[in-house]
Amino acid sequence: MRYFLEIAFDGTDFHGWQRQPNALSVQEALEEALRLVCKIDTGIVGAGRTDTGVHAAQIMAHVDTDLSLEEPQWQDKLNSFLPPSISIKSIRAVQDDAHARFHATGRTYKYYISLGKDPFGVRFSHVLHRNPDVALMNQAAQLLLGTQDFQCFSRSNTDVKTYICNLTTAHWEQEGHKLVFTITADRFLRNMVRAVVGTLLEVGYGKRTVESIPELIASKNRSEAGASAPAKGLFLHKVSYPEALYRS
Repeated sequence: MRYFLEIAFDGTDFHGWQRQPNALSVQEALEEALRLVCKIDTGIVGAGRTDTGVHAAQIMAHVDTDLSLEEPQWQDKLNSFLPPSISIKSIRAVQDDAHARFHATGRTYKYYISLGKDPFGVRFSHVLHRNPDVALMNQAAQLLLGTQDFQCFSRSNTDVKTYICNLTTAHWEQEGHKLVFTITADRFLRNMVRAVVGTLLEVGYGKRTVESIPELIASKNRSEAGASAPAKGLFLHKVSYPEALYRS
């Protein structure tokens, strides 16, 4: 039987999602819990990779086992074993061919910025001491929408077949002393969201014009885009799937 695990984690102390030989990852912590608690050695497959220091309010992973993992006891036992910075929010049975990565239809990220010193957001937001122009950043963000080649926002030497993504949402909102950037697409490139945020902040500070965004995208050159925003402000917020993947 295949199951989807819905997971949340604070990525501060992890070197990203993907298992690595000499550094602690979220995947490794989860697989160790599954091995010791449930005697599952097959490993898990995540919806995607997050970089070092990036967080997730929701990421999905699939695992195969003969156990009835939907029984509440398993979720409780796994959460008791996992470190406080990782939580399994739900476990649902899915179709045998359901794939956490390839069957995802959309991914939403949120990037959080604190406007001024914030002792409660120091682990989970990027602190700015000068307010950018949010209206200009939203104008620039609208030029990202649609199906385009986003190589200019991708980490160099990334092994992908295409840089084309379909962005359906990209906007900033101010909530008190915080700025929240929400972006949704069918897929994202490595480091893409942080590069987008860094570029839009340049617009907000008058270092780049709104009108320059289409030219930047056409350049396909990462060095033409802004510096990547710090990882700690980034959250994978939601991964969407067809309801038909889930067993009733």
